[in-house]
Amino acid sequence: MNKSNFASTTMETVQWFVFLLASSVAMPIVIGAIYQMDFIEVSGLMQRSFFAIGVASLLQVLFGHKLPIMEGPAGIWISIFSVMAVTGLQNGNSLADTLRSLETLMLLTGLFLFLFGFLKLAQKILPVFTPLVTGTFFLLLTVQLSGTFLGGMLGLQGDSNTIQLTEAILAFITFFTILGLSTFAKGWLSSYAVFIGIVIGWVGYAIVIGTENHPGNVSWFSFPELFAFGTPIFDISLIPIAFFTAVIVISNTVASIVAANQILGRQPKDSNTEINKGTMFSGINHGLAGGFAGIANVPLATTSGFMALTGQKRRKPFVYATILLIIFTFFPPVISLISSLPGPIANAAIMASFVQLVGLAVKNLTSVKLDSRKITILGVSYLIGMGIMFLPTEVFADLPMIVQNVMGNGLIVGTGLVIIIEQLWRTKNNVD
Repeated sequence: MNKSNFASTTMETVQWFVFLLASSVAMPIVIGAIYQMDFIEVSGLMQRSFFAIGVASLLQVLFGHKLPIMEGPAGIWISIFSVMAVTGLQNGNSLADTLRSLETLMLLTGLFLFLFGFLKLAQKILPVFTPLVTGTFFLLLTVQLSGTFLGGMLGLQGDSNTIQLTEAILAFITFFTILGLSTFAKGWLSSYAVFIGIVIGWVGYAIVIGTENHPGNVSWFSFPELFAFGTPIFDISLIPIAFFTAVIVISNTVASIVAANQILGRQPKDSNTEINKGTMFSGINHGLAGGFAGIANVPLATTSGFMALTGQKRRKPFVYATILLIIFTFFPPVISLISSLPGPIANAAIMASFVQLVGLAVKNLTSVKLDSRKITILGVSYLIGMGIMFLPTEVFADLPMIVQNVMGNGLIVGTGLVIIIEQLWRTKNNVD
């Protein structure tokens, strides 16, 4: 490897590493706030989540779908964690018990996904995931998470319910720096737009606002703890939720793989094998997240936005970045340093990638002719799914828990609706 290639690979590895962190650091903080965790508990959740993300991404790129797609906490699981926290309290369960139930739910979902992939069932339901389904999924995903990321950019975290003007200004400087460099700059400035934007935002944040002081007494080396939430709690009502979640995760996997192939400009030789292996290893990765009491990971569609934004499409730097992340998780002081990346800056970087994801949603929807049938299906699914996102979870309190957990998740309902309606509303052309 000559010096030029070495420098390029190093910079791409660093930028992938920063993207892995920026896409992951906010979610444990959000979940920690929902479940009233203290700093030590959030740090532990972050360590276990980073470990699961690194291993999951490495397994997929080497043995699964073999594409440079980050595995990370997805919108569907953030919604499930949030909804089950509320429904659990409404049914008299403590937050600690709900976390133990979530361990079980991740393990069960992983089992279903593994079986779907291993038995080659994923490829049989592949025709269900039409451009209308994947496009609707992308749209609902951006709607569901854009509020979270925008709130993070505005400093609406923890107990803060008002805009933190200084933090918001720095976040939007980061956001527009990344977009500006990726759109108008050329050469290395464009390729490393995300990295440059985060560095500028982080340095600006440290100068203007300063850094937070966290509790000391952190061990220098430790392994991620198994079943950190406690022994998993099994409930029969978790089985149908796990099954339905697995189906939605397959749609997420298919959408992410399709988007990545579009960005990479490649036509897979055997898309069925790609989907089956990707699904099987998603099952293994869900089991990993459940065992280590993290947040379940799925192939993140935002990775395609990142690749489109930066032009980085090589596998090798991605592999190096995942290995680097795994190694770093064994050193809690490093995790503490990484987790000090300000939330508004991390959210701004992810939001910039979401701009490209909206474009992928539109491309999928417009790749086929939008006749009145498709427009009606899209409209019904989108409006109901999006409408549920704006409803308070309490409105479903009188329904059975399984119904509460499904109906309270707009992404699940909207994606499920577009799949069901499109399959039931068949026309002669569709049958042919």
